Amino acid sequence: MAPKVLVSDKLSETAVQIFRDRGIDVTFEPDLGKDKLALLKAIGEFDGLAIRSATKVTEKLLNNAPNLKVIGRAGIGVDNVDIPAASKKGVIVMNTPFGNSITTAEHAIALMLAVARQIPLANESTHAGKWEKSRFMGVEVTGKTLGIIGAGNIGSIVAERALGLKMKVIAYDPFLSEERADKLGVTKVELDELLAQADFITFHVPLTDKTRNILSAEAIAKLKPGVRIVNCARGGLVDEEALAEALKSGRVAGAAFDVFAQEPATDSPLFGLPNVVVTPHLGASTREAQENVAVQVAEQMSDYLLTGAVSNALNMPSVTAEEAKVMGPWLKLAGHLGAFVGQLTDEPIKAINILYDGAVGEMNTAALNAAAVAGIMKATNPDVNMVSAPVMAKERGVKISTTKQDKSGAFDAYIKLTVVTAERERSIGGTVFSDGKPRFIQIKGINIDAEVGSHMLYTTNKDVPGIIGTLGGVLGKGGVNIANFTLGRKSEGGDAIALLYVDGAVPDSVLGDLKETGLFQQVRPLEFEVV
Repeated sequence: MAPKVLVSDKLSETAVQIFRDRGIDVTFEPDLGKDKLALLKAIGEFDGLAIRSATKVTEKLLNNAPNLKVIGRAGIGVDNVDIPAASKKGVIVMNTPFGNSITTAEHAIALMLAVARQIPLANESTHAGKWEKSRFMGVEVTGKTLGIIGAGNIGSIVAERALGLKMKVIAYDPFLSEERADKLGVTKVELDELLAQADFITFHVPLTDKTRNILSAEAIAKLKPGVRIVNCARGGLVDEEALAEALKSGRVAGAAFDVFAQEPATDSPLFGLPNVVVTPHLGASTREAQENVAVQVAEQMSDYLLTGAVSNALNMPSVTAEEAKVMGPWLKLAGHLGAFVGQLTDEPIKAINILYDGAVGEMNTAALNAAAVAGIMKATNPDVNMVSAPVMAKERGVKISTTKQDKSGAFDAYIKLTVVTAERERSIGGTVFSDGKPRFIQIKGINIDAEVGSHMLYTTNKDVPGIIGTLGGVLGKGGVNIANFTLGRKSEGGDAIALLYVDGAVPDSVLGDLKETGLFQQVRPLEFEVV
């Protein structure tokens, strides 16, 4: 059955057609996002939800969406999506961070020039039949210092454009390396330096606890007199009340805002001030940008629903289509390793340690980690997946560590998973053979070679005669057919294990008969999702 996607906001017809062309069953209801009750009733049948800013994805909506796997936001901001709630539900949240980058950067440059030359006020005056040439004395941007707060994708485009205008560009961004700054042609500075030196300041950071009111009243007091402030990023980055006072006093010469703390913004301390230019969140509002983000979100969602490729996800590691092809068997292996130890571990887990040996260590280990943790967590919560599992582990205080090492043995690559509880450590290793099939290669430090089947039986015992005969006899008597039988031991007469791949679930009566023989320390049936 084809995956079903609901488009509940205005998206371009091109994007909707992409869903159709990729074989997705798409329902296009561009005004549904405005009707909370109708959306709540409709969402239950869909695998994907494509939105812009009108649709609000709340915990209540997510609780009504048992089939939902992915939410795609056509645009950068996801303030309208409850990401923690989506993560707990195992729903991937994607955005499109690059589709409107140029458009937003251009709007920031346009607002900077508009506030520098008082263009909106001069336009209004001239339309009114006035000719107030001497009233509108502006400033050049050439030779001025532009301070960029946030030198990511959009910030770097603004820097490039500003350098083209012969401005000096300085940037504050904790994640900006000196090498990247040199490549951009900007000078990396601390925030206080930027505030003191910049003639113009523009913001290009998300709204987080760390960036909220980054331009506070205290920070405004550190500004270079006569500075002009431009914000096309997010409302809430600037204390609008404090800025309004600074604009009135003349400490700040002008400001241009496209975003506000409260939107839609019908009132703001900045409104009505003659040295302020305002627009109604137009940063991404060009035909090209709207088309780009819509097409991008349709392609990303289709890729995930059809191939498992994850792009621009905000709550799980991204996996490209190319990675998905190569990593597919390894992701399955990681999940099987997790499922094995998860089904055998009855006490609370304190730590999960994952070792990547050889070539697998060069893969996307963040995704492999998520698959392994999901396999473990499924033992107690069958609905968990790669998105929700890390969240669950963190909530339970489980420490997850990763180690990578060069090839150390006969296999080109393998994964070893160790779970630590208050009572014991339990480990299992596995690899992927050339046929693409995952194999278990070590359990409890005992080397084996076991194919993974949907139904398996795991036993531990001392290495004594009669184990094979007993297992075969009891299972045969109980009508259980053995597809594959693997044995291993640490030493002659020491600890030994058996792992059997059987054609169906082992009945409780057969498990009881095996335990009654007195030969086995553990007799555990196991199930794996084998496709």
